Amino acid sequence: MLSDSTARDRTIARARLKFLQNAELPAAVVPEGILNSWQRSKYLGIGTDEVVVPYQPDYDRESRLVRAATPVLDRLEQALTGSDASVIVTDRNGWVRDRRVGEKRLSAHLDRVHLAPGFNYAEQFVGTNGIGVALEERRPNVVLGTEHFNERLQSVSCAAAPIRNTVTGRVEGAMNLTCWNGPARLLMAALVQEAVDDIERVMYEFSSAHQRALLEAFQQVTHYGDRPVLCLGQDLVLANTAASARLTGDDHRLLHEAAAEFGHAPRTRREVRLTGGESVMMRCRQVDSSAGAAGYLLELAFTDRPADAPGPGTGSRTGTRHGSRAEGGAAGPRPLPGLAGTDPAWNSVSRTAARCARDRTPLLLHGETGTGKATLVRAAHALTGAAWAPVVVDAAAPGLPHAGHDPAAALRAAPAGPGRALILRNVDDVGPEDAAAVAEALDTAAARGTWVVGTVQRAPGVPEPLRHCFLEAAAVPALRHRLTDLPALVDCLLRRIGGGVGCAPEVLPPLRRHDWPGNVRELSLVLSKAAAARRTYRIEVGDLPPSLHSAGGRSLSVWEASERDTLVQALLEADGNKLLAAQRLGISRTTIYRKMRAYGITLPARG
Repeated sequence: MLSDSTARDRTIARARLKFLQNAELPAAVVPEGILNSWQRSKYLGIGTDEVVVPYQPDYDRESRLVRAATPVLDRLEQALTGSDASVIVTDRNGWVRDRRVGEKRLSAHLDRVHLAPGFNYAEQFVGTNGIGVALEERRPNVVLGTEHFNERLQSVSCAAAPIRNTVTGRVEGAMNLTCWNGPARLLMAALVQEAVDDIERVMYEFSSAHQRALLEAFQQVTHYGDRPVLCLGQDLVLANTAASARLTGDDHRLLHEAAAEFGHAPRTRREVRLTGGESVMMRCRQVDSSAGAAGYLLELAFTDRPADAPGPGTGSRTGTRHGSRAEGGAAGPRPLPGLAGTDPAWNSVSRTAARCARDRTPLLLHGETGTGKATLVRAAHALTGAAWAPVVVDAAAPGLPHAGHDPAAALRAAPAGPGRALILRNVDDVGPEDAAAVAEALDTAAARGTWVVGTVQRAPGVPEPLRHCFLEAAAVPALRHRLTDLPALVDCLLRRIGGGVGCAPEVLPPLRRHDWPGNVRELSLVLSKAAAARRTYRIEVGDLPPSLHSAGGRSLSVWEASERDTLVQALLEADGNKLLAAQRLGISRTTIYRKMRAYGITLPARG
């Protein structure tokens, strides 16, 4: 006779195969959280027979998370010696930062599936697993054997829980306990939560010591005058009125980044250019506490240079610093002013645009509509200190006075010269009869020192006479190809919307599941509508349009879209309770499950 756990594993395994074959599952066979994760994994195209994850060996081994986790892991390592269990800590993005294993056979298996320091076990790479689900849903979970999406992980069970900063509430990482399948797996959740509590307690002690030191340093400096002062810690920002009135959140990050470069230098002065183009002279010193480095105290002096005036000369340290970042120097990637994201493909095109803007190299940007090609050009152009915004000419409708529908005339009428930029949108819409005249107008503008940029959806669509006008080309990635940037993009777009609108963590999963055919432009529109319709101080899941709760891969008819929207609205009003939603709609619970699968409707789990 099979044990209860073995029978359950076989039932889940059969249900998983049916799920992968798009067959209907019996109700309540698969836990709701696991089924939701399977749906996300399937939508993301996660492989089921091979573990392919990114590797990043370099990371901060002295980070507060690692330092807080180390004594807890040391204690657990002693307790686990000789047992078939391991404990693992990851950061908030799923990168494994430490691992302790009780016996060699399990260690070898974890190495084979890349569950080791330096690898990433986020759900978007591995599919359903304890670490990925805990970080995705921001709550503890257990993934048993065959519940894993990838077959190579099904010989183990794992329990994981998010590690939170108890001061800010932000998720800092995850603790995971993995062991071979067996009876002990039922005790894993309690052990993991106990370890998480210990790590959070140590992090709180660090935070308290750091915050006390920062507050004391801030009070000492502000007591003697009203000059702008900023105190920056990992989860604390202190600013007096003179500083807060002139700095944005992006400026705080930029200044923190600059301060970190000083290291332990006792006092250092440096000019830094802020995101709006204004420069500030910064005097920095590191603030230490009993728990280590707490943060930085910055005394600022604004130069009151107009935001659109040229910045420091090319020989200044600030100019060199920005240039090196734009070229991908050792300092690491940083978004262009007003933009967000650190995806490698986005970083690459940003560096190319910044370099071409500085060197006045004609550039062709190709990518889907709404990816932000023109916005990228404006940001790169602004980084040069130019006083004028780029002039945009659309080949489909030139739109400049006296140009009519003649793109060449519109280009010739645009202001040209050093410090100017000219964008020709939809280059592929230039007709054969206009191509030679347009090419001549672009060459003339470039010869006068204008930075010439063309945009097109597909690079092969550029007419042959215009190809020589662009010396470099770069692809702007679609939003669905840079979903790791979603949190940063949401924050950036909400700041543009204004009004202090926030976003609940539960909103991000449905945003990640959407394929975004309209890219960043569509995301901006969705957030604007959700912000206008919100019922609280922040955007909640219920404020999103019904289409965001559906991951269907086919076009829907008007009737199908209406039915999907009705189902989503009923589920939202019932707080995800399928039975209650079915009763209100006058259909069976089986029907609502079938309709949810048909339309790819996925709602966040309750609780």
